[in-house]
Amino acid sequence: MRIRRRFAVLGTAACLAAAGCSGGSTTPSAPSGAPPASGGAGAPSAPAGPGAADAAFPRNETLYTSGTQWGPPANWNPLRTWDSATGTKGLVYETLFLYDPQNDTFTPWLAESGDWTGEDTYELKLRQGVTWADGKPFTADDVVFTVELGKMKTVPYANLWGWLEKAEAVDPATVRFTFSKANHQQWANWVYNNAIVPKHIWQGRSEDDVMNGVNDKPVGTGPYTYHSHDQDRMAWVKRDGWWATKALGKDVKPKYVVDIVNSSNEVAMGLLLQKGLDLSNNFLPGVANLVKGNFGIQTYFPEPPYMLSANTAFLVPNTKRKPLDDPAFRKAVAGAIDTKKIVEGVYGNLVKAASPTGLLPQWDKYVDQAVVSEKGFSFDTAKARKLLADAGYKDRDGDGLVENKDGSKASLKLIVPAGWTDWMEASRVIAEGAKAAGIDITPDFPDFNALVDQRSSGKFDLVLNNERQLSNTPWMYYDYIFQLPVNKQQNTVNFGRYENKKAWDLVQELDGKKVDDAEGMKKVTSEIQKIQLDDLPVIPLWYNGLWAQTSTAVWTNWPSSAPGTPKSPPTMWRNWLELGGVLTLTEIKPVGG
Repeated sequence: MRIRRRFAVLGTAACLAAAGCSGGSTTPSAPSGAPPASGGAGAPSAPAGPGAADAAFPRNETLYTSGTQWGPPANWNPLRTWDSATGTKGLVYETLFLYDPQNDTFTPWLAESGDWTGEDTYELKLRQGVTWADGKPFTADDVVFTVELGKMKTVPYANLWGWLEKAEAVDPATVRFTFSKANHQQWANWVYNNAIVPKHIWQGRSEDDVMNGVNDKPVGTGPYTYHSHDQDRMAWVKRDGWWATKALGKDVKPKYVVDIVNSSNEVAMGLLLQKGLDLSNNFLPGVANLVKGNFGIQTYFPEPPYMLSANTAFLVPNTKRKPLDDPAFRKAVAGAIDTKKIVEGVYGNLVKAASPTGLLPQWDKYVDQAVVSEKGFSFDTAKARKLLADAGYKDRDGDGLVENKDGSKASLKLIVPAGWTDWMEASRVIAEGAKAAGIDITPDFPDFNALVDQRSSGKFDLVLNNERQLSNTPWMYYDYIFQLPVNKQQNTVNFGRYENKKAWDLVQELDGKKVDDAEGMKKVTSEIQKIQLDDLPVIPLWYNGLWAQTSTAVWTNWPSSAPGTPKSPPTMWRNWLELGGVLTLTEIKPVGG
């Protein structure tokens, strides 16, 4: 999922090409950061704002959003977390828990509790009185059925059954899981990250229908149900009888949620200023001027970086190609990059420079600062030149650029998708800094599909990527960097094809740590960071923001850093509603209401 969108709509085929299933309980996503696509040539025409919307959507009862859906809604299948219609998971289908990444806490949701009752057994207690939108009761059978869908090889969490032995309904409100191996980190991720589907509707579906079916009559336990859709929008309507109103006193405020299909940030900017959008999750350059001006627009923070951090942008070297197979050369590349110039010049301080570990600010407690002080890197052209010289890389032909140790040309290409303008500009900054240090890097902007093919097959030198999002555990991040074995096609993890068995063993050790064992987790992450900073299999550069611009024209009390305001994430991005995004809809208030 790409956490900032650009000017060219990547169709469903592009998203699927990038979405191969990865290890762990990860769901596949488009290759880079939040919504899976963006618009340009061949994109739909500019979406109509609410002024042209159906009269069924009274303005004071309707929340208009954008920034997730980059093409017409294609399916309502909650297992397809990378291209299902905005809100399918979170507004209609729900998860067992919610996770708050700001406070590192789990909130029971469809589950009332979940506990490890033995070394290898976990027991869920489900909420009583929850019903599906068709009135049928939600029970343990639905949970067992959903988990057992993973026995189908194409289901994103199929690998769960490599260490889960059995899921059984003890009674209508209790589910017991028995594991052959207790992977605590993965399991904690699974229980808040996967939607539960109704057995009475889904049973009997073929594997192809389970994964590729459009599921055009979605029936969930959530606060909304299908209203309508068109080429340029997805509309949901609030339903009566949502369980959380009675059980938790939660009530979503908008009667309608209409997500606008949006193909450019200019269109989003115009709609926001014209009060045609209430929440824009688009990347909007120059948003500082909106926040400081008298436009009724706000962001989470009133000053840089304006947004919460959502993922890390990495420079990924192909460790199977010379000279990038040499850690010393990779360190020289890292030291040659002026990340501050990217943060300030390319983004106007809408992003933050990353820690050398790359761990997001929400994971600061897992950063071993002593290891970073000893082994970390920073921008230093002279030091980068010295690293090259000490490692035997010399400029033999006097062109100011070093050759490989054997005297052959060391010319590298850095690939970024054509049309992703901020990354294109960032790649030029990277190449400029590298040249100053004597490293020949040339930016290259292939078509998105071509880039995915090169990246997956290892036919590249350097690539920018931000595949893994903020989650409940840094295990997800390390699984992305170190996962073994390296396959012929690396679709979602370890694009650099780095092989280090000791590091991968440590990642698996981390997976086995209980989620409340912070000290045990820190001990393992410290050892991982030593290897990471010694070898630099990836080079962390900056943290992409959780792009969110809100208008106070129709709805107020948006999440922000200000005292007394909600702290849930203001976003409709796929896979973020269960990170508390759905709570935002229970906390906003109508103007004058």
